[in-house]
Amino acid sequence: MASTVAGMPIQTVRTAPRSPWQNAYVERVIGSIRREWLDHVIVAHEAGLRRVFAEYVAYYMHSRTHLSLAKDSPVPRPVQARSVGRIVVTPEVGGLHHRYDRVAA
Repeated sequence: MASTVAGMPIQTVRTAPRSPWQNAYVERVIGSIRREWLDHVIVAHEAGLRRVFAEYVAYYMHSRTHLSLAKDSPVPRPVQARSVGRIVVTPEVGGLHHRYDRVAA
């Protein structure tokens, strides 16, 4: 299938399923979702799947560190000084993961 975008011919290329060398970015995200979430959850119905997946996406964007982002999250997190206060743990994605923040005493 060919189309034209801004005068450039663009062709759709289908990739083979489970071929990480053909679509590495998507395979990486799918692998992370499977390892960090689906391997630990029993899904009962679609509504539950959508709810927990929304929680995982929020965790992935706001709390999960990424090596390619210098151990930051896609939505940057502020660096908190030790003098701010004690460390508090917040469970995320139904307790599968946790976020650690400093809060004022």
